[in-house]
Order: sequence, then C-alpha cells, then structure tokens
Amino acid sequence: MNQAILDRIRQERIIPVVRAPSPELAMRAAEAICAGGISVLEITMTVPGAIEVIRELARSAQMLIGAGTVLDPATARECVSAGAQFLVTPGLDLPTLKFANDAGILIMPGTLTPADVLTAWKKGAAVAKIFPCGNLGGPSYVQTLKAALPPIEMVPTGGVRLANAAEFIAAGALAVGVGGELVSTRALMSCDLASISAAAREFKSAVAA
Repeated sequence: MNQAILDRIRQERIIPVVRAPSPELAMRAAEAICAGGISVLEITMTVPGAIEVIRELARSAQMLIGAGTVLDPATARECVSAGAQFLVTPGLDLPTLKFANDAGILIMPGTLTPADVLTAWKKGAAVAKIFPCGNLGGPSYVQTLKAALPPIEMVPTGGVRLANAAEFIAAGALAVGVGGELVSTRALMSCDLASISAAAREFKSAVAA
C-alpha cells in the first residue's frame, strides 16, 4: 500500500467518481473537476475505453487517478499498467485485493457489513469503501462502523450529497466518493463543464468546513 497516495486522499477528502458515456466526456469531466480544485478522481471501468482514459490522465502530474468498478485481477493489472494509482472495487473480491497488496497499490475494496470491513482489513486493505452507504443510514452508519472498527479507514460511497458530505467526514470517514451530484450526466451531455467545476468547489468547501 502506498502511504503517499493515502495521505493525498486524506488531504483532498473527496473522490469524484467519473461515469461517462464516452472517453471524450470522461476527459472533459476530469478537466472540469481539476478546474474546480479537486486533484483526485476515479475513472470507472464502465466508461468506454476507460483504460486509455486512465493512461491519458495519468500523464498529468497534477492529478491522482484511480480506477473504479474493478472486478478482477486482470483488469486491475491493466489499470495499474495504464497508470492508475489506486483501485476501487464494488464488492469484496479477495483475488483483486491480493493482487493490489502484492503490487503495493492502494485498494479500496467494496464492503458494507462489519464482517466485510473486517475481512478486507485482515486481508491487507488499509481502506474500505462503504457501498452503498446511503442505503444503511449514511453518516450515522459510518459513525457506528468507526466506533466498532476504529483502526480501519473508510470511504463511504453511494448517497453522498453536498448536504451531507461534511457529516460523513465528521463521522470519521477518510474521504467521500461522490458520483452524479458532482459529475452530473446532464451537465456532461450538454458540455456544461462550468457547473461541474462549480460543484467541485462546493464539495471542497463543504468538507473543509
């Protein structure tokens, strides 16, 4: 696990999750996020040509690029080869977790229950993605998990909004993963990149406060 990557995520506090219908729109979303002051983001494998998008974005020294919706070790290997600096999975896949640990890559395996979180930690994950967190109580659920499992860093995703982002941080989250409320599909499709940049600034201000 790369401590410098973890520290940068801790400093940023927000991980925008980019899902887009084309590589070009994913690149535009990344540019808008960066213009809004957030230098960490996740490109999901649901983006067409996601590996090449990661490869292109990883050339920028300004941005910390992660690969999301990684389902297996083979995909994880491709993402890392393309320049992904951290990996995110939707569920707890132990072979993918082992690959990341062996490669020294930060991984946030998808977890939901205390058993999931504990298993991920015992298998070497320094950070657990809590997904879909909004379905189980949001910030209060993270607070409960952190009370029971204080050594484990957590990144809630799913149900994170501008109105509750700061509550998740106050509850003990390392950072929050934010999808559609920050990277709006409507804004992307209409090329309204300014609104994505504005949303990035608003989220950054919210967690800072």
